[in-house]
Amino acid sequence: MTAAKKTQPEPALLLERYNAARQRRSVWESHWQDCYDYALPNGRPFLHAARPGERRVDRLFDGTAPDAVEQLAASLLAQLTPPWSSWFALVPGPDLSDAERDRVAPMLDRAAAIAQAHFDRSNYAVEAHQAFLDLATVGTACLLMEESAPGEASSFRFTAVPLAEAVLEEGPEGRLDGTYRRSERTLAQIVRRFAAADIPEEVRRRAQEDPDARFAVVEAVLPEGTAYRWTVVLDSGIAEPVLLAEGRFAQSPFISFRWLKAPGEVYGRSPVMKALPDIKTANKVVELVLKNASIAVTGIWQADDDGVLNPASIRLVPGTIIPKAVGSAGLTPLAAPGRFDVSQLVLDDLRARIRHALMADRLAPIAEGRMTATEVLERSAEMARLLGATYGRLQAELLTPLVLRGVAILRRRGEIPDVMVDGRLVQLQHRSPLAQAQAQRDAQATLRWLEAAQALGPSALATVDAAATARWLAEAFGVPAKLVRSAAAPPPSPVPAEVPHG
Repeated sequence: MTAAKKTQPEPALLLERYNAARQRRSVWESHWQDCYDYALPNGRPFLHAARPGERRVDRLFDGTAPDAVEQLAASLLAQLTPPWSSWFALVPGPDLSDAERDRVAPMLDRAAAIAQAHFDRSNYAVEAHQAFLDLATVGTACLLMEESAPGEASSFRFTAVPLAEAVLEEGPEGRLDGTYRRSERTLAQIVRRFAAADIPEEVRRRAQEDPDARFAVVEAVLPEGTAYRWTVVLDSGIAEPVLLAEGRFAQSPFISFRWLKAPGEVYGRSPVMKALPDIKTANKVVELVLKNASIAVTGIWQADDDGVLNPASIRLVPGTIIPKAVGSAGLTPLAAPGRFDVSQLVLDDLRARIRHALMADRLAPIAEGRMTATEVLERSAEMARLLGATYGRLQAELLTPLVLRGVAILRRRGEIPDVMVDGRLVQLQHRSPLAQAQAQRDAQATLRWLEAAQALGPSALATVDAAATARWLAEAFGVPAKLVRSAAAPPPSPVPAEVPHG
C-alpha cells in the first residue's frame, strides 16, 4: 500500500490531501448553511451549486439578524481597517539606538504611507467588507491578496474567497497556515490566470465543443519551511489531474481569520451561531403572525350543503351576491379559536436578544449628534472591552499578515526600501480606532501624572524628563516622526519679538 502510494504523481497526492481536509470540513456545512439562510441569505450556499441572482429568502420572514450582521461587519471594517485612514505604521524597533531611530523613522513613515496608499487605491474595502460578513455569519473568512499587473493604480488585488470554496488546515502553532481553494473556471479563464500550457487534449476538445464548459481547479498554499508553496492542479474529471502552475511565497496570499476558536477545532464560531436558536424562533414567530393576520383578514367560512350554494364558485370581493336556499344559514364565518396578541411580546424579546448577541445595540451609531470627550473615551473603552478577545485574534490572523504581505510585495517591486518587519529593527504598530483606544488611555494616565507632578511643586517637576515625555506622547498619539525633533538636534534659536531699526 505504501509503495503504491509513492508511485502516485504529485497532483494526485495533493488532491488526496485536499479531499481528506474537505471531508473533515463536511460536518460544518449544514450548520453554516443554516447561518447563511437566516442571517446572510446572499451568501454562497454549501448544499447546492450557486446561480447568480437566484432567490434565497423564501425561508426568511424576520430581518433582524441580516440587519445586525451588516451593522457588525461595517463596524469591524471601520474599527479595524477604516478606508482612507492610516490604520498601521512602521516604527523603529527596540534594538536600535536613539540616533538610529531618529535616522530611520522618517524613512519608515514614508514606506508606511506608500503601503497605505496602495491599500486605499485597491479594492480592499469592497472585498474586506464581504469577508467581514462571512466572519460575522459563520465565524471564518478568507481573503486572497494578490499582486496586480504592472501599470495598475494599486499593486494589490483582493478577492473575498467564499467559504464554500476554501478548505483550511491548522498548523502546529494553532494558525490557519494551509489553504485549499477549489473553483470552477472555463478553459480561457484557466489559461489567462495561470498561464497554463500543459492542458490535456480531452479538455481542449471539450472546451472547443462548449466554450462555457467549466473545469475544477484546486489551488493549494501549504507551508514549506519558512515559506509557502503554491500549487495549482486541474481536476477536470475527464482526464488525469494535471499540474498547472507552482511557485513559492514568503507570505501566504490566502489570509484566513476567525471570530472565535473552540479548543480542538480548526474553523471558527460566529455570533450568529450563538444567536441561531433565537433567530430561528423569531423567524417562526413572524411566520405564524403573518399566517394569523391572513386568517384575520380573509377569515374562515362555513356553508350548508343545501344544493344551491356552490363553495367552489364563491369569490369574496365587494359587491358579490351569494345565493342560498330559503331557510338555510348560507355562508357564515367560523370564529377563530384564540388570539395571538402575546406574539409581539415574545418577538420584541427575541429581537432584543438577537441584536445584543450580534452587538447591534452596543456598536450602534451615535444617537445624539454631539458627545463630550469623556463619552468618546468611554465608548472607545466599551468597544475595546467587547471586541478585546476577537480583536487580538484578528490582529494576529488578519492585520499583521495583511501588512506583512503588502510590504513583501512592495519590497519586491522596489517601491519601498528593503526593510524587514521583524519586531526588533522594524516593528509594526497598529493604529486602528480599536488599537488607539488603549494608547489614548495610556496617554491620559500620563497626562494625569504630569498634572499631579505640577501640583506637587518644582521638586516634583524636576523628576520629569519633558523631552522624553513629549516624544512618548507623540508615539502614543501616532504623530508622524517628521514632526518630532530628534533628541540630538539642537533647540531652535529664539525668534526676536521685534526687529530693531537702524
